Amino acid sequence: MRTGIFVGSFNPFTVGHDSVVTRALPLFDRLVIGVVGDQVHKPDMPSAEERIKAIAELYKDEPAIEVKPYYGLAVDFAKAENAHFIVKGVRSVKDFEYEREQADINRELSGVETILLYSEPQYSSISSSLVRELQHFGVDVTPFLPKRKDKQYDVITV
Repeated sequence: MRTGIFVGSFNPFTVGHDSVVTRALPLFDRLVIGVVGDQVHKPDMPSAEERIKAIAELYKDEPAIEVKPYYGLAVDFAKAENAHFIVKGVRSVKDFEYEREQADINRELSGVETILLYSEPQYSSISSSLVRELQHFGVDVTPFLPKRKDKQYDVITV
């Protein structure tokens, strides 16, 4: 079984994240979305449980996707999930350089390969931090959040 992991804090999970999941899914029999656990010290971050619940609801009709918390290194999470691939989204050259360095270290530490998926152009400026900032200033952020066919993904208020 080909298993990949897609990890992040997902605070919140954006249309860009959804695009990566949607495009990565055909590459794997199983895709595990790993949500960084509560040990991350970011101000006003919703609990891992809240973020997991929201993302799991989005993909509840997709049996190949699982959403789980993870703690520690992504390569350790990959090993625990029997995954040989880490999927990452890249929006810019800056993202590419950072992810390339991470991929090199992850491969050296564990043999796990990283697959980079470039952002679709319409999502290249969208980030979770941008969405949080817009939300802070009262802007409607629903255009930046993925939708299920039957409902809008609920942003977790920060």
